[in-house]
Amino acid sequence: MVRVTTTNRREVLRAGAGLAAGGAFGAGCGSGRTTAPPGAVSPSAGHAAATVQAAPTPRAYPGQPTQITHGPRTRPRVALTFHGQGDPAIAHSLLTEAEKRGARLTVLAVGTWLDEHPDVARRVLDGGHDLGNHTQRHISVNDLPEAEAAREITGCADRLERLTGSIGTWFRPSRAPTASPLVVRLARAAGYPHVLSYDVDSLDYTSPGAAAVTRNVLAGVTAGSVVSLHFGYQDTVAALPDLLHELDRRGLRAVTTTELLS
Repeated sequence: MVRVTTTNRREVLRAGAGLAAGGAFGAGCGSGRTTAPPGAVSPSAGHAAATVQAAPTPRAYPGQPTQITHGPRTRPRVALTFHGQGDPAIAHSLLTEAEKRGARLTVLAVGTWLDEHPDVARRVLDGGHDLGNHTQRHISVNDLPEAEAAREITGCADRLERLTGSIGTWFRPSRAPTASPLVVRLARAAGYPHVLSYDVDSLDYTSPGAAAVTRNVLAGVTAGSVVSLHFGYQDTVAALPDLLHELDRRGLRAVTTTELLS
């Protein structure tokens, strides 16, 4: 494993800080919004500064591969992971619905989405969910030259650190279920010991209808599964109550990826 000191990680992050936020794929991703200073909370977040907790940082999980697709199969837990971009109202609805039912999610945020909606980062953390890095512009990071791929990773990491004090607990590549060897190396150099993949794809981004989203997940989910879902799709909001009910009926609890692996 690459050992990353605080000093050299900050140097890596600074290298990506100048990346222009723009050209995002999908609804709700924009550019030009100035992020807050380190550890600051957006006034629109609606949370008093006194309630702000230090955000979790990445950690290594001994025995787990560099690219994690699932957790232990011996415990009745699953991780519902969300690609973070799109209409923030949908994100808030999903988070609130999950919390009402005692579920915790993992959100992999796109950097340009955080530029446009900086309050959502703290909203995720204050709800007890995991927050991670899904690249700066949500383009095909595996196909980029090394320097540009590094900027995609560190650009988003920098925004997360400015908003929450942490680069996030997880990194997931954009436009691919797994990272190339180069992207794995760059992610580790930026401070992420693991790349988070998944073993169940909801296909919610195809807008198949809420019932189909639920069926797609239930067809493949089992103890330890990591499920890929998306913010930004009404089908996913509509599917979540039934999905959580069916998971509960099977004795499976929706937890953060950190809890799944702990």
